[in-house]
Amino acid sequence: MSFDAIVVGARVAGSPTAMLLARAGHRVLLLDRATFPSDVISTHLVHVPGMALLRSWGLHDAVANAGAPRLARFTMDFGPFVISAPPPPSDGAAHPYCVRRTVLDAILLDAARSAGAEVREGVTVEGLLRDASGRVTGVRGDGFEEHARIVIGADGLRSVVAREAGAGTYHDTPSLTACYYAYYRGLLPRDNAEIYQLGDRAVVLFPTNDDATCVFVACPSAQFHDFRTDVEAHYAEAISRVPSVAARVAAAERVGRMHATADVPNFFRTPAGPGWALVGDAGYHKDPVMAAGITDAFVSAQLLADAVHSGLSGGDLDAAVQSYAQERDRRFLPALQLTCQLASMEPPSPEMAALFATIAASPAESTRFFGVMQGSTPIAEYFAPDNLARIMSGAAGAAI
Repeated sequence: MSFDAIVVGARVAGSPTAMLLARAGHRVLLLDRATFPSDVISTHLVHVPGMALLRSWGLHDAVANAGAPRLARFTMDFGPFVISAPPPPSDGAAHPYCVRRTVLDAILLDAARSAGAEVREGVTVEGLLRDASGRVTGVRGDGFEEHARIVIGADGLRSVVAREAGAGTYHDTPSLTACYYAYYRGLLPRDNAEIYQLGDRAVVLFPTNDDATCVFVACPSAQFHDFRTDVEAHYAEAISRVPSVAARVAAAERVGRMHATADVPNFFRTPAGPGWALVGDAGYHKDPVMAAGITDAFVSAQLLADAVHSGLSGGDLDAAVQSYAQERDRRFLPALQLTCQLASMEPPSPEMAALFATIAASPAESTRFFGVMQGSTPIAEYFAPDNLARIMSGAAGAAI
């Protein structure tokens, strides 16, 4: 049997892409080497625009009612000033959620299956099939071959599809941080995501499922080797720099093992070519400092599914996926640049410190700032000179 689309990777980019294409009436095969439910390293956070997309897909309530508390506000503590506010609503959604990937990924996979996609778990794709012209026409694995008009790689940072397609990288910045996190049960409050910028450390708290809070510590990549000589001691030392957090962590119950990665490069990959495309971390990877990976994967899935549907429905498929490539880069390049700036852990310039202090003093401006962090306020517009002048003048006018 030949498919319209084969999607390799069934997590937060692949399952929505497969679901949307199947709902549009296309024959879709969704493959993943994992079996579900299963966990993966993640920042857990679905920003408000991500929840809005889930609402448009009919999945908002399934995710919102899956056991993670809704977050009422974000707090970013820079020491001299604290920006704390609810994020702005977006397209009918008002609250972000930090959902364990064992829960979120299973919901998305079930939605793809319910939409009519053929789902195969525990299947490893080893390479791509091509015709005489070099166009990708399918995938191969251990004992199987499947053909499709387009193969979509949603298989993460080490994407087999990207490797076999020869997708190059650009706008590259090597890993800037190393990240460690563990879960603590009974840590309060349960409605606030907290981010503490501590110079050469960052400490982040995200309430998630099962009455647990993810307590995340990041250090510069240059200090990774020193940090891992005694991970527990360095992790505890970072938390101790915020006494109020340290007291709450000490009173909570740690659940499970430490999770860690220093493999967080920042780049775009060429996102499309003849018969193939990339979505999610396979095509666009970045440091977790803005916790935007899941939301960006949802946005990219919608963009790609719309483009592929157009191409499969009588349009020019190659032109359609190239339009997706252009839109993806236009939309996410400012976020990639801001991510690298924040992940560098360099102290803010005097001008930026003054800006943050001014934002912190205004609840309305703080909410607009979190619109930037969650992706609903365009970065270029927010940091445009006229808008910065408005903020610094103390004007609290209407949102952009």
